[in-house]
Amino acid sequence: MANNPGAASAAAMTPTAERTGFRVLGAISFSHFLNDMIQSLILAIYPLLKGTFHLSFAQIGLITLTYQITASLLQPLVGLYTDKHPKPYSLVIGMGSTLVGLLLMATASTYGVLLVAAALVGTGSSVFHPESSRVARMASGGRHGLAQSIFQVGGNAGSAMGPLLAAWIVIPHGQTSLAWFSFAALCAMAVLWQVGHWYKAHQAQRAARPKSAQAPLQPLPTRTIVGAMLILMVLIFSKYFYIASISSYYIFYLMAKFGLTVQSAQIHLFWFLFAVALGTILGGPIGDRIGRKRVIWASILGCAPFTLLLPHVGLMWTGVLVFIIGFILASAFSAILVFAQELVPGKVGTVSGLFFGFAFGMGGIGAAVLGQLADRHGIEFVYQLCAYLPLLGLLTAFLPDVRRGRG
Repeated sequence: MANNPGAASAAAMTPTAERTGFRVLGAISFSHFLNDMIQSLILAIYPLLKGTFHLSFAQIGLITLTYQITASLLQPLVGLYTDKHPKPYSLVIGMGSTLVGLLLMATASTYGVLLVAAALVGTGSSVFHPESSRVARMASGGRHGLAQSIFQVGGNAGSAMGPLLAAWIVIPHGQTSLAWFSFAALCAMAVLWQVGHWYKAHQAQRAARPKSAQAPLQPLPTRTIVGAMLILMVLIFSKYFYIASISSYYIFYLMAKFGLTVQSAQIHLFWFLFAVALGTILGGPIGDRIGRKRVIWASILGCAPFTLLLPHVGLMWTGVLVFIIGFILASAFSAILVFAQELVPGKVGTVSGLFFGFAFGMGGIGAAVLGQLADRHGIEFVYQLCAYLPLLGLLTAFLPDVRRGRG
């Protein structure tokens, strides 16, 4: 092993039990950046696909639904399986599926092929998210909220880059220019191969520890856990239905209401996604300090005044409010995910897969449902309706208090 470069790299990244493995967290966050950049890029070229394939809003929503549902159904299964049978190099395989989906979308000539490509990208996400979330917790050194925020901010930064790259590269040069971004997927695969070495070494170290040191804390009563999980899922529903209204239809909203060009509208979408990236980094570490329940409460319910104002203001204030909404709302997911992991100690992959999968599913269903509403009642009606979703944050009051560091 000493003469193996991969093993040497893995050893260099190996953290102690007391220290946070920032190098590993940086690697997994960078991979998340590339993964979600590709996904966001696909969302950002919807206007191009709509014109090329003569799609309705409902068909646009079905592309998102196909991608999101594929990820949603598979992620909990991946997490459940890898909790029992860890697969250190599964992240590379998942990114390979994303690569194939991207190349297929770049060369698609029919709507059916677009749906197949979206399903392959969703399959890649179904492996990447629960397994990389597990790696983030492994490398956290006990600072679970901080680790999840570092991991999540990479994805959100990548999502913010998608619309800019679409405006600069794909829209001017056409659908086939998507193929250039296969190099991003290949780069992520190389990084994830090294993360796989670290993952394997970490598993070997854990297996060598005394069994008593590996035993999880006593869980909460089953009824309390089930009730809390249901509340957390309702909060995920409110967050991701609203985010679907922005990520899938904000460009069309700006074009319809304010007469913006596609490129200008994509710049506005970038600022929302950039705000999400900024907000994400705060939720986890603040939750480590003051409690995740407080962060969840402030994040979901706190953006309600701004979502209620959004449909009734001009272009300048629309940009300002969407930035504020993205910043506040973004801190919720890291706090929700770690809160759920602490409710069910020892089931990191299952919980991560369940919540990532549910989030993806809600995003996909939201895109499809909101697309139908936009076709029937107009795009502005979508934002008037979605404005009330953050009020579901009131349910946070019924969450139990969970000790930090649990599980």
